[in-house]
Amino acid sequence: MKNDKKIFILIETILAVLALIVALFMIEEWADTEVRKISVVVQDSDGSRWAAFKYGLEMAASDNDVEVFVVSTGGTLTAEEEKELLETEVENGADGIIVQPVPGSGEEGFLEKINKKVPVIQVESAGDAEGGASDLPVAEPDHYAVGQALAEELKKDFGGSLHGKTIGIFQREEGTEAAKRREAGAKDCIRRAGGEILWTVSGYTGKGGELALPAYPPVDIMLALDDSSLVQAGEAAADKQLHGAVVYGIGNSVEAFYCLDNSYVECLVVPDEFNVGYQSLSAVVQKLDHAYRQEDRLLVSYTVVRRDTLFSEENQNILFSMSQ
Repeated sequence: MKNDKKIFILIETILAVLALIVALFMIEEWADTEVRKISVVVQDSDGSRWAAFKYGLEMAASDNDVEVFVVSTGGTLTAEEEKELLETEVENGADGIIVQPVPGSGEEGFLEKINKKVPVIQVESAGDAEGGASDLPVAEPDHYAVGQALAEELKKDFGGSLHGKTIGIFQREEGTEAAKRREAGAKDCIRRAGGEILWTVSGYTGKGGELALPAYPPVDIMLALDDSSLVQAGEAAADKQLHGAVVYGIGNSVEAFYCLDNSYVECLVVPDEFNVGYQSLSAVVQKLDHAYRQEDRLLVSYTVVRRDTLFSEENQNILFSMSQ
């Protein structure tokens, strides 16, 4: 009888241990299958310029089995507004952050603090610090090379020399590392080619505070260094408000391609925004999987597009990613 009782207790103990092991396996499996969430904060996130970027995010999220959430931002963010959005996303359980830094006092230090909680990848530009750009990883094109490539195209169209040509340069962004490098690349090339830069404008806010292009002194050539500026210049050219100036620009939206197709813009340099999205999200996942992995600068390419190459296979793929 005593032996039977001992056997019964032993069996009960074994069953309890087995049940505990099964429970632990189930908990571990549940933890492994919990979907990680990556939050994305960029300026004017609903704007068409982000279409290819968001498509890249979606493809990377699918390939890496994570969820991506692009925070809706209705326009230009201040540094303080961006901080509040990022804090909210982390508090709401974001496992990683992708952010387009807003220039502003203390922004970089704040991103470093967020990065201690969850991985942070910057896109489009490294946030400016007083001593230079932020050390956090950034996915972006080589902005200096993009600005230089744009100026090289107009130099090519004018026989390799810009002597006697007047040029106006404008962009919506101001104060970012990206804006500074794009402008420097374009200006260095123009000066070497002998062109005269008559005016440079940056920092206007777009709709509601648009740059009044016709009010500026007439120039032979206008360089638009970002998508919103390019589209605005294209609209002004369509309305014959640019005193005959030829427009060259950097663009990455369907509207930019429309301007090129209708001869309102002579040439486009198109950064690979799809890969900015894809690489930034993939880098966040890599950081989650390998905490000590060190990323630096994830460079993407750019493409020069003309009307006669608009419908090439490569450019149709670019246009497809913009229309998703």
